[in-house]
Amino acid sequence: LAENEASHPMQKAFNECHGLQCGFCTPGMIMSAVDLVNKGGALSPTAVREGLSGNICRCTGYQNIVAAVMQGAAVMQEQSS
Repeated sequence: LAENEASHPMQKAFNECHGLQCGFCTPGMIMSAVDLVNKGGALSPTAVREGLSGNICRCTGYQNIVAAVMQGAAVMQEQSS
């Protein structure tokens, strides 16, 4: 996802919101999150949780992951408009 050595907004959001722990689920979470945003539609915390339901994280309670997706989505949507 990174371009010209610059992290993608979703990658930055996961880092800034502490949406990663051991890192095992992080690639799948980030790719699923980007796909979820690219599909369009309004994102709520519930929609994010449903969109990521195929990825299992054993380290967190998903709060930081959901916060990261919401932040990354906002930046992605802002950049696309």
